[in-house]
Amino acid sequence: MAKLSKKQARERRHRRIRRWITGTADIPRLCVFRSDEEIYAQVIDDKAQHTLVSASTLDRELREQLDGKTKSEQATLVGELVGKRALDHGINKVVFDRGGNKYIGRVKALADAARKAGLEF
Repeated sequence: MAKLSKKQARERRHRRIRRWITGTADIPRLCVFRSDEEIYAQVIDDKAQHTLVSASTLDRELREQLDGKTKSEQATLVGELVGKRALDHGINKVVFDRGGNKYIGRVKALADAARKAGLEF
C-alpha cells in the first residue's frame, strides 16, 4: 500500500469525521477550512443545507487588523469574529468540525478564540 500524501490523509480524516458530525438548527456545525494563506470558518445547519454565519481572513472587518500578524494570530481574530457573529444570531452551542486538520496551530487558535467569545463545544 502506497503512503498517502498530506492532502489525501487530511481528506480521509475529514470523511471519517463527517460520518459522525452533523449540524442541526439547534446545534449547528462550526466548520474550519485552512488553506496555505487563509483560514475560513462557517457555522452550518446541515439539515437545511444553509450557512448561518461565516468569517475568514478575507473579511473586510478584519483586513486592517491582520497586517503584520502571524497566521495563528489571524486565526484567533477569525475565531473571535465567528463567535461574536454566532452569538449575535442566537447561536451559543455548536459541534466543531476541524475539517480533517490536526487540532494544533491555527485550527486550535481559532477554536480557543471562538470558545473565549462565548461559543460552547
